[in-house]
Amino acid sequence: MSDIGIGMVGSGFMGLTYSEVLAKHIPGARLVAITGGKRAAQLAGDYSVPHEPTYESLLARSDVAGVVLATPDQNRLELTIAAAAAGKHVLAEKPMAPTVAECDAMIAACAAAKVNLAVVQTERFRKITLKAKEIIDSGEIGPVWMVRTISSFPISLAKELFDSRPWMLDPKGGGLFMGIASHNTDFLRWLTGANATQVFAQVHSYSDLPAPAQSVMAQITFDNGVMGHLWISSEFPSPGWPSSEVRFQVVGRDGMIDLENFEYLDVGKGDKWERVMLPERFDYLKEPKSPIRLFPHIGVIREFVDSIREQRPPRVGGPEGRAAVELCEACLISARTNQVVHLPLKTTIPSP
Repeated sequence: MSDIGIGMVGSGFMGLTYSEVLAKHIPGARLVAITGGKRAAQLAGDYSVPHEPTYESLLARSDVAGVVLATPDQNRLELTIAAAAAGKHVLAEKPMAPTVAECDAMIAACAAAKVNLAVVQTERFRKITLKAKEIIDSGEIGPVWMVRTISSFPISLAKELFDSRPWMLDPKGGGLFMGIASHNTDFLRWLTGANATQVFAQVHSYSDLPAPAQSVMAQITFDNGVMGHLWISSEFPSPGWPSSEVRFQVVGRDGMIDLENFEYLDVGKGDKWERVMLPERFDYLKEPKSPIRLFPHIGVIREFVDSIREQRPPRVGGPEGRAAVELCEACLISARTNQVVHLPLKTTIPSP
């Protein structure tokens, strides 16, 4: 069987990430061409593949079976509709889109065209998070009762992000909040095996950065009775809160889990805590091509490619991406209305 050809849309940090994964880590798939962004020509040259001048010319290629959308989230609806119309499968970076309505339109377009729509959720593919999920599913800590997650960053880092990624300040996008929280909301659903039924949230921006929703606190109720708490902030004073970049705490009937993605996995049972796992270390900025960093991204791309080859729906598809965005959007709606928001949200699909 011939390799499955994938086109890359976007040439920033994540465009580089997935180009490296496709070029070197996925047997049975190959990077075909790259388009989009001021670095696209250079990135294509680095991987010895064609640089397509437009998205349309990339979609016109007969050797492209699917596309990776490593683009700002406010562009993904338009790009997905075009890809579906061209008969190409789609892998969209997270958050899937800035709104649930746009997610629904993406799902509808791909369903009508009978192409796959997958969404990047790297938390489901990390070694340390897979271990935490294994512990929960094994019943070791008993039924889950409560979950809490925090992702916090010092304001100095937020300033750097806005300087390097000005599209995060575009009001049409999900901003830094959705960029961060779509990881946390998806992981809460995945860990608990449940859907959220209601959300009550407070949202504020305390700093003078020109960005909304810099600090969000939300209480979440899940359909299996689990209580959840979400705390996202990008405006902590330096040095920031320790062990809080991507942290999850899970309380079960018989034990507890404390997990920080890049630091540790601890299990508490009886009268003691045990350190179950320490993740391998790497420098995120200096080692973007480190196999340690790439491991979850390899899992994401492999699953996308396998879904195309096996002609089946992706395991992390449009509905999963939508649910993560839905929780984020519910936080914003709740804060704006000062009311509990009940899920699922009903939407009207926007016109293309």
